[in-house]
Amino acid sequence: MKQIFIDQFIVPATAQQDFKERMKINRDFIKKLEGFIEDRAFERYDEQGNLICITTAIWQNEDVLQKAKEAVQQLYQQQGFDMKAMLQRLNIRMERNTYQEIVE
Repeated sequence: MKQIFIDQFIVPATAQQDFKERMKINRDFIKKLEGFIEDRAFERYDEQGNLICITTAIWQNEDVLQKAKEAVQQLYQQQGFDMKAMLQRLNIRMERNTYQEIVE
């Protein structure tokens, strides 16, 4: 069953450039992984100028999604990148969940 990985980020105005640069690196990387089907990114801005960004990545099944998560963590280690630290430093809030498509 396809797995849809959805993240929502709330990004302050001062962090938007750094955030978008990291998002591009991640999106470019996952597109090359086995089992990747498609990704999308959506954005809007709230009244305070925060970027509200939703990203989706569709994977063939749960196994390839788990392997993709591991590959992303390996990439972070190779690059010396700490996602949690970046989110804290830039005051970015993230909500992350995995969904399955409703098939009728």
